[in-house]
Amino acid sequence: MVLHIFTCSRMKTNITLKLDADLLREIRILAAEDGTSISALLAARLEEIVRQRKAYDQARSRALRRLEKGMDLHWSPPRSREELHER
Repeated sequence: MVLHIFTCSRMKTNITLKLDADLLREIRILAAEDGTSISALLAARLEEIVRQRKAYDQARSRALRRLEKGMDLHWSPPRSREELHER
């Protein structure tokens, strides 16, 4: 089966997939129920995967920057053992 996938440059690129016959039948049913083609169904899912990965990578980068920067907790160590154990 040849699928047409849209790329960011709006250029169509063909890909070929080898799928189990039973799986292909199920995919055809899913696409028909959604009123779309197998190509559009797969393209939408792949775009979703890419968006999720980009969002994860951005969140991870933000978290790592925060960790590197650290947080100011306005804490200073006690000056002496007695001060540490004051009640």
